[in-house]
Amino acid sequence: MNKTSEGMITAKSLAASYDGKIIWQDANFSIGRGEFVAVLGPNGAGKTTLFRLLLGLKRPSAGELSILDEPPKRGNPRVGYVPQKHLIDNEMSVEAIELVKLGISGGEWGFVIPCRGECEKARMMMRDVGAEHLSERSLGSLSGGELQRVFLAEALVSDPDLLLLDEPLASLDIRRQGELVQLIRNVTKSRNITALLIAHDINPLLPVLDRIVYVANGKVAIGKPEEILNSHFLTSLYETPVEVLKNSQGRIAVLGVEEIGHIHTHEHQL
Repeated sequence: MNKTSEGMITAKSLAASYDGKIIWQDANFSIGRGEFVAVLGPNGAGKTTLFRLLLGLKRPSAGELSILDEPPKRGNPRVGYVPQKHLIDNEMSVEAIELVKLGISGGEWGFVIPCRGECEKARMMMRDVGAEHLSERSLGSLSGGELQRVFLAEALVSDPDLLLLDEPLASLDIRRQGELVQLIRNVTKSRNITALLIAHDINPLLPVLDRIVYVANGKVAIGKPEEILNSHFLTSLYETPVEVLKNSQGRIAVLGVEEIGHIHTHEHQL
């Protein structure tokens, strides 16, 4: 069985809306076990809405969505999640290992895990993401890259089948972006986990991606990077001229992207 033969996520005629207004509709796609998928699109296009549907926090306005042939549900242990923002400040004295333990217990701060096996599992996960040396450090003392490793350990410690990451690269410099992307790829590949990662910049992800989900102009498209990130396809998707350029280092720039009613030029920050 190859890695895409088992459907992890299946969408059929899927639509999402807020306050009765359709955000996107007629989404039909399947994502297989073990795939690494980037979720791209302009601000407000509905990328995070897709994650909310997968997390069971929102119901589709039309169509069907399933994870391993089951409807999404809140608190599904099969789904690990790294949110875009955590309420962490410089004064937070909670040790990093305690946050990872919450991924097992689902408890609140101050919850004491009596089982030594669960504590050992949390430490093992910290080691797997290269953060074992941070276990006793306070969350408030960690850098952005160190925190992302801890958040990743928390999301993975319950042995999920699906991992959702909402803009984990946003606060990192280029070198640390590359390191985190490779770490996520290595950990998910070794565990045969499907990963969906929302990103503004596709470039750090290009070396490891299997496919792209592109959300724009009320539509959801899916395909291999070369199928999605080209001038012809994006012009058709946006229904306005779009040019995709690639420099000698392989970095991609998208020119003429429509975002909130304005046409502008920028490197791929979608």
